[in-house]
Amino acid sequence: MKTQLTHIPGKPRIKAPGAPEVRVKILNAESVAEIQKQMVRFPIRRSAILPAITVANRQLGYLSAEVYEEISEITEIPVSQIAEAASFYTLFPKKPRGKYLIMVCDNISCALCGADAMIKYLEMKLGIKRGETTEDNLFTLGTAECLAGCSAAPMMQVNDRYYENLTPAKVDKLLEELKSKE
Repeated sequence: MKTQLTHIPGKPRIKAPGAPEVRVKILNAESVAEIQKQMVRFPIRRSAILPAITVANRQLGYLSAEVYEEISEITEIPVSQIAEAASFYTLFPKKPRGKYLIMVCDNISCALCGADAMIKYLEMKLGIKRGETTEDNLFTLGTAECLAGCSAAPMMQVNDRYYENLTPAKVDKLLEELKSKE
């Protein structure tokens, strides 16, 4: 028997034409509508899992068990299949992260050119360790196996943008620029 999500007061109940009623807890009306729209594109229901979790991740910035349940209700795909797909991809964080996701390449080329020192420097500057988020939810620090910038090592990615030939001075300047946008 499928578990029904309970309705949260103040959140709309959404029913697209021909779709089952969805009681929204976490996802907003636009995300639910986009997931339902994606469902029409795929004759095999499971094929819509990645587009559905992408929509949820775009709205929330992370995925959780509760989000998997809501996607399952919208798509009528078992929660286990949603969770399997989401847990396979590192692209989908499983907990909230900062506005700026800093990923420092720690592969061999970057490591030989100072990536470890750069990671330690960022940990000191931000007051966090790898995998953590600053208290103001502005920065999350992580590492990546390879960001394909070997000729400009060490390098890091901040959200969708690459920064190469890093030095502490370049990192300081970038962090100040990002903080000033707030």
